[in-house]
Amino acid sequence: MAKRVAIVGAGVSGLASIKCCLEEGLEPTCFERSDDLGGLWRFTEHVEEGRASLYKSVVSNSCKEMSCYSDFPFPEDYPNYVPNSQFLEYLKMYANHFNLLKHIQFKTKVCSVTKCSDFTVSGQWEVVTMHEEKQESAIFDAVMVCTGFLTNPYLPLDSFPGINAFKGQYFHSRQYKHPDIFKDKRVLVIGMGNSGTDIAVEASHLAEKVFLSTTGGGWVISRIFDSGYPWDMVFMTRFQNMLRNSLPTPIVTWLMVRKINNWLNHANYGLIPEERTQLKEFVLNDELPGRIITGKVFIRPSIKESVVKVEDGQASLYKYIFPAHLQKPTLAIIGLIKPLGSMIPTGETQARWAVRVLKGVNKLPPPSVMIEEINARRENKPSWFGLCYCKALQSDYITYIDELLTYINAKPKLFSMLLTDPHLALTVFFGPCSPYQFRLTGPGKWEGARNAIMTQWDRTFKVTKGSENREKDENSMNKACKRIGGSMSYLESFPKDCTCLRLFIPPEHSL
Repeated sequence: MAKRVAIVGAGVSGLASIKCCLEEGLEPTCFERSDDLGGLWRFTEHVEEGRASLYKSVVSNSCKEMSCYSDFPFPEDYPNYVPNSQFLEYLKMYANHFNLLKHIQFKTKVCSVTKCSDFTVSGQWEVVTMHEEKQESAIFDAVMVCTGFLTNPYLPLDSFPGINAFKGQYFHSRQYKHPDIFKDKRVLVIGMGNSGTDIAVEASHLAEKVFLSTTGGGWVISRIFDSGYPWDMVFMTRFQNMLRNSLPTPIVTWLMVRKINNWLNHANYGLIPEERTQLKEFVLNDELPGRIITGKVFIRPSIKESVVKVEDGQASLYKYIFPAHLQKPTLAIIGLIKPLGSMIPTGETQARWAVRVLKGVNKLPPPSVMIEEINARRENKPSWFGLCYCKALQSDYITYIDELLTYINAKPKLFSMLLTDPHLALTVFFGPCSPYQFRLTGPGKWEGARNAIMTQWDRTFKVTKGSENREKDENSMNKACKRIGGSMSYLESFPKDCTCLRLFIPPEHSL
């Protein structure tokens, strides 16, 4: 049974893994090569080796109610889509609340992780680390790797003949921080993922002209869905997921395309994907259509490449977590997946199951069974029902989470719930599949889960409705305006912590 667990990386998955180990009575030691936690969500002006890098304006693509840890909601005054600085604050709140910091060794680089000589019996690993030029070695009963897959940039310069003769500047999005570098320049952005689209839109405010090159198009959607609801709180429901998976793939695809095109007709904007039978990752951007229609961004087909082709990377991981070939299941990879939903609850659920496997409470099937399933996933054969995903690491969020929850007996029991708490059961089934549902029962059950589910819409719209004291604020400001001879028919509410208010005073009342 695993006791000492080495965790590599103190990002969103690493923090969840530390907490899950503590909940199961294990002894985690987390190694973080930088001087602070947060991983991807910690913005720095410079690129750090071995750590994902983001730009200053990054905002979450999943709303706060859908992207929080399952037993730790975001503060209710946070915006629905969280800027990176506030996201980092939230991660620090989480680490402090559950007392995780004492288990993290900062400025410590993991140099190697190798099997011990008696691995077939003990399943132990030797972990070599470096801290302040001093190398140390320690033996651990299990290892959880939580470094993600966004640390190494892919810049295939060989695929672009003539790049050496190009007199301008070129760089990977990993190096991008602020849009001022594009001022009055002609800019080509290659790749229409979320980062590429964000950068193209930002550049278009300052650049002379911006071209966005896309290979095969993409589905662009807004964070704001029908009636102003966050997109994922409408899309990610158990009812919707059941409906999608019950219909033939062509019908599901047709319905999805029809809905997406209601906001933006992709064919008219040169964005429609060439391959429509398989679901490409959504591109979340609220501004792109406006920048295209005003001539600020021009869509172009993919740049012609040479013969060099890169195949989709595939890892032999059972349930995207455990290497199938190891004699002992004491190595877990957390976060190496691209779910349609948020990464935080996905990585957290992976960690909850993985820790119980490492502890010996849950068992994995024989290697032959795991390898068979991995090979079937690699072939990516269509089931002819539900959504069909085009990338190896893409996964159906709710289906995948429920599968892992089933292994630890934590999947919500809707039928029994319908008898004992019908209001909650209907909310769980028809409402957003928020992470709190994953703590209603089983190991790690959270007593606050039901209340968090029943109040999720209140928290969603509290921040958008403005101050609760709107009428009081308006009356006070109206009186102030009357004293100086002005008038005010309407005043937007302002936050309670506002420290500066500018009044536009008529000239005749100048002070």
